[in-house]
Amino acid sequence: MIYFAKWKVVLVVGVCLLSLLYAAPNVLGRAKVDSWASSLPGWLPTKTVNLGLDLQGGSHLLLEVKVDVVVQERLNALQDGARAALRDARIGYTDLGVVGNGIAFTLRDPADLETARSAVRNVESDLSIRTDEGNRIVASLTDSTVQGLRRAAVEQSIEIVRRRIDETGTREPTIQRQGEDRILVQLPGVDDPERVKRLLGQTAKLTFRLVDDDISPADAQAGRIPPGSELLPSRDGGVEVVRKRVMVDGSTLVDSQPSFQDGQPVVSFRFDSLGARRFGEATSANVEKRFAIVLDNQVISAPRIQEPILGGSGIIRGSFTVETANDLSLLLRAGALPAPLTVLEERTVGPGLGADSIEAGRIASIAGLVMVVAFMALCYGLFGLFANLALVFNIALIFAALSILQATLTLPGIAGIVLTIGMAVDANVLIFERIREELRFGRTPIAAIDAGYNRALTTIIDSNLTTLIAALLLFMFGSGPVKGFAVTLSIGILASMFTAIMVTRLMVVVWLRRTRPKTVPI
Repeated sequence: MIYFAKWKVVLVVGVCLLSLLYAAPNVLGRAKVDSWASSLPGWLPTKTVNLGLDLQGGSHLLLEVKVDVVVQERLNALQDGARAALRDARIGYTDLGVVGNGIAFTLRDPADLETARSAVRNVESDLSIRTDEGNRIVASLTDSTVQGLRRAAVEQSIEIVRRRIDETGTREPTIQRQGEDRILVQLPGVDDPERVKRLLGQTAKLTFRLVDDDISPADAQAGRIPPGSELLPSRDGGVEVVRKRVMVDGSTLVDSQPSFQDGQPVVSFRFDSLGARRFGEATSANVEKRFAIVLDNQVISAPRIQEPILGGSGIIRGSFTVETANDLSLLLRAGALPAPLTVLEERTVGPGLGADSIEAGRIASIAGLVMVVAFMALCYGLFGLFANLALVFNIALIFAALSILQATLTLPGIAGIVLTIGMAVDANVLIFERIREELRFGRTPIAAIDAGYNRALTTIIDSNLTTLIAALLLFMFGSGPVKGFAVTLSIGILASMFTAIMVTRLMVVVWLRRTRPKTVPI
């Protein structure tokens, strides 16, 4: 263990220097690094550790996905499909409607039973179909289908929420699933949580439908609405009667940007090739008719189609402000949520509280560092000073790793660093005590040091490995602050093993070769 290969020396010195280099931006601070970034060489590191919600303030939201809405939409589509299939097969029926997780209807002629079952099966293959009371058919979605719809709705909602948050420019947000139908969103540094809530609260389901000009809004409000139409509120405060049939939906949008036309904020949009073809066909077949642009069951605008729009792009007008135009284009770019979201829990952490937490963590870290340094120096003399110097590199390694990984540092993460400071010298204590024992047995300094490192190595690896396993389990099964603690603890354990086994030993070897001591000052 006393022999140190040259490549090992280069490795240890290189890692220590790089750790100091990558940790340096955290000492300077984010503001100074940003101000100097333009004048510094491009190869110099400029990343700092990201502070979590509890350290820099921000918003904490717990959202619930209304997964039942997705199931209901699937059932409504099944009902419409069954109605069309039975009509095409010329099968008479009554009382078609949604019942539980399926649909039910009564046949006029029991002889059409098998034909009706086959027609409904063609609409949706994964159905459980049974016959009640002779000629009443009940077709239900299977449990696996319902669970799949719910799971897919939550996963898609998480992805859409992540896109919307990323569009706002928020750094290092935490977006993760919690339970079966909930999403945890933590946004460090957000100073306008209400805007974020508005963005997340909108489903942003965009559809293009024809306006039903055959009936006036007054007649529709009086209840005289044709079966294929519905009454929707408009953005200007009025109402419009629109066809239920969707000509084009927003799923084929590829881009949406805020713009200006005639000095007014508007939102421009562009379809992909499939959407452009559908949009062109719809506008070509309905020239001189009004085309309603519907967002979340509200008519944004209903312009008249003057000529076919074949380019696959268009403009949405609707008395927008600059901010609302930006928000709408953001929502359309990110995509529509499959189901509405509701805010179950909301917490806002002020930056003042975060500053207090950082100060408390700084005091705890400095106090722990001073006591550990004093203990090692008093108990182990020169070797204690070697261990203290390695402890400095240990802390630098932790912050360098957090900066490179762009990990988020939370208050429990600071606790992990404080704990690591205390644990970092454990390996050195084991080695030094073993060296003391060997010296008491009458060994020479070189033999005692060599035996101390050899025989303590197994104990060091075993103790640190068990702690590392516990930290990894915390990271795998924990969430939020628990993960932050696990990350810093894991990095700290790996750094302490490196500094104790490699850095401190290199200092001891260099000292042995230079001084050739007859006694060990330990």
